[in-house]
This record gives sequence, structure tokens and C-alpha cells, in this order.
Amino acid sequence: MKKNWYIKSMENKYLDEAAQLVEEVFSESEGADSGKTVKQLVLEIRRKQFYLPELELIMVDENDTILGYAMFSRFHLGKKYENELLLLSPVAVKTKFQRQHISKELIEFGFKKAVGMGYKAVLVEGNPRNYNPRGFQTSRDFGIVAGPDLSLPAPECLMVKELVDGALDDMEGVVDYSDYESLT
Repeated sequence: MKKNWYIKSMENKYLDEAAQLVEEVFSESEGADSGKTVKQLVLEIRRKQFYLPELELIMVDENDTILGYAMFSRFHLGKKYENELLLLSPVAVKTKFQRQHISKELIEFGFKKAVGMGYKAVLVEGNPRNYNPRGFQTSRDFGIVAGPDLSLPAPECLMVKELVDGALDDMEGVVDYSDYESLT
């Protein structure tokens, strides 16, 4: 890691600052409504059975200020795979610190931690240019498809990554966000 930057799992003292960072980053890049929605998603996941505080990750500087954020939470496909599949969302880095590999380091740290916890695959929705270098592939190639209520710019924007070889051989289904009020 660069400078005196450290990755940590979520602690109570960072909860508000992390949610605020997510709102600010998404508001700057995609507009205020998007920022509010993504912050609400973070708060909602924290209240649900899908939440894994050890996989809500932050990168802090030497002053203990949050520079970057990534949340992995349990996810299911038709009530299956909840103890095998994770959703990576959201990922946010303070604008002035973007392009310094903070998100890359958070995501790869999360992969290692997730494997140690027994998870086998990760699902993400986003720009393939950002996630393909981390090993994500188009999910439909593995039989994991977007549900009718998912509005994607392109099918390639829904991606999956195996954390364990062969994990996706027996995993398939429809991605549905109906468990999340903030996304419906």
C-alpha cells in the first residue's frame, strides 16, 4: 500500500463517515439522487441478514480519515447460494484519491478475506473496464442473468468472479434486488 494507508474492516467509529463518503462520491460522479440512493443501500444492508461487518472495508490514511470504501455482502439467487455468493456494492474512493489503486487494493483484500470465510464467488454490477482487470467476467456466460427489474446499460455490466475454482459450475439464477427497498 502507498504512503501510510491501511485497510480495515468496519468499526462503529467509522460507520457515519463511511456512509457520508459513499454519498459524496456517488453524488459527485452520478448526481445527488444517486448519492442518496447508494448511501441508503449501505444503511439498508447494514440492517439486514446479508451484512458482514468484516467485509465492509475501508482504507484510511495516517490521520484515520477514510479514503476508500468497499462493501461485500451476502447475496442469493432465488434463495440459493447465500453462504457462497457475495455482492460487491458499493465501491467508492474520494475523488482526489482516485486512480491510485485504492479500490483495487480494497477489492483484492476483500477477495482474500472472503475466501477465508468460505465464500466462493462475487457478483458486481458496474463498468466492465473497472472490474474485468480484477478477474470479473460477464455473469450471463455462467447462467447468472439480470432479472426483468434490473436496468443495465449492457448485459456485460453484470459480472461475476470465482473465488474458488469451479464455484460457478453449479451456480445459476436470476439477479433480483427485491430484498433491497433502496434499489426498487
